[in-house]
Amino acid sequence: MLKEATGFAFRVGKAKVLLATAALVVLVAVVDWSVGPTISLGVLYILPMMLGALVLRPAETALLGLLCAVLRFCFDVPSSPVEASLRFVFACISYFASALFVTALVRNREMMVASLARVEREQALRRDAEQQVRVLVESSPAAILTLDDRGVVVAANRAAEDLFAIPPGQTVQGRVIASYLPLLSDALGIGGVSGQFRTSAQCYGRREDGEIFLAHTWFSTYQGADGKHLAAIVVDSSEEMRDREEQNLRLLVRHNRIAAAAMSHDVRNLCGAVSLLCTNLSGNPQLSDDPDFQGLVTLVKGLEHVAGFDLQARSNETIDEISLRSVLDNLRIVIEPGWKEAGGAVRWSLPPEIPDVQADPHGLLQAFLNLAQNSLRAAQDSPVRELTVAVSSAPVVDRHDQRVLISFEDTGPGVASPEILFQPFQPGADGTGLGLYISRAVVRSYGGELRFEPRERGTRFVVELQAVS
Repeated sequence: MLKEATGFAFRVGKAKVLLATAALVVLVAVVDWSVGPTISLGVLYILPMMLGALVLRPAETALLGLLCAVLRFCFDVPSSPVEASLRFVFACISYFASALFVTALVRNREMMVASLARVEREQALRRDAEQQVRVLVESSPAAILTLDDRGVVVAANRAAEDLFAIPPGQTVQGRVIASYLPLLSDALGIGGVSGQFRTSAQCYGRREDGEIFLAHTWFSTYQGADGKHLAAIVVDSSEEMRDREEQNLRLLVRHNRIAAAAMSHDVRNLCGAVSLLCTNLSGNPQLSDDPDFQGLVTLVKGLEHVAGFDLQARSNETIDEISLRSVLDNLRIVIEPGWKEAGGAVRWSLPPEIPDVQADPHGLLQAFLNLAQNSLRAAQDSPVRELTVAVSSAPVVDRHDQRVLISFEDTGPGVASPEILFQPFQPGADGTGLGLYISRAVVRSYGGELRFEPRERGTRFVVELQAVS
């Protein structure tokens, strides 16, 4: 009843409700006057009070109650002054209390309606969020699944069934994950009953047909109603591993070819010098017929033939046009943590636009990494440990042969003997001393150059590469 009255009041408007309240007060007063002083109809004033309370404020409601009490007093049955005063006071209180009761009910209903609307909005938003999450999970190419405390799959998306090669018409839900990814099953027992953690790991998995694959997993545990649960994201990285290993093999073969070509060049030079010496000695009659000397000449010629094998420093493979900025970004990710751990810093001086270059991204990154690591070792004991990597353009001599210069300058003590920097197996070098030797050979295989530029303090190497117009 109150709900219909409140809805009616809001529909017709405040002015019309007030008009109806006034008309009802007048009607009750006229009827009370018409029946005479023998009967009092003051109780009927509660009706306009309840109607007016739907739209009036408390102060306005009190004034209306006072008006109704005055009208009731005017047409009330005859009584003593004390009794009339008490009736007047009680009438004011009862009229105002009935109006406040209606006001409280209206306010409670408005709060209930607002709360219900808020709950409906939250439910709608929750349904939308659940729908979006459901669509995201189902459309994800990564396998997403949750496990209970026994390692049984509670929920999984379609990608998980494809990853584990579940036959059509069947589902992975209800299966024990230990048959497919034992790592996830073991992770449920880590940290005790209430221990929670999240991490990533690489492991081997097994499909339903017995095929083994390499999996990257990201998982976390959480506390469920019946114990520890686990949520995981699994990606099959077998194809990436195959591509990476094949690429590493190609790089190994390429770098071995480059190193062998560089070494054969030096060996040819030595063989040329020995051959010249043998030619000069062959003019000596005492040695020309000596069998040992002839054997030495034969060995030198054989070694020269081996060293002259067709191993070109510049590979016959097609050199790609690569993004130099991408290679430098990868270098930044690799070297900056090491410099920070050593208390140093890497300064980058890169122009807004960096042209592409002709090179192999992996080989060029290895050459850059070798220069950066040499600088880190050199600056290890310096009071200021800094490496500045800068990119600039070489002066244009031929518009068809534009060059890009990448410089590596550190704050180390410098190089004591620059003349032997690029010699293999140099004395005093870390390891075999082939780092700079092979790095220069790799850069030269791209048609570039690696050179040392003397400085009063510190070391500066410059890599020159062929730019792509």
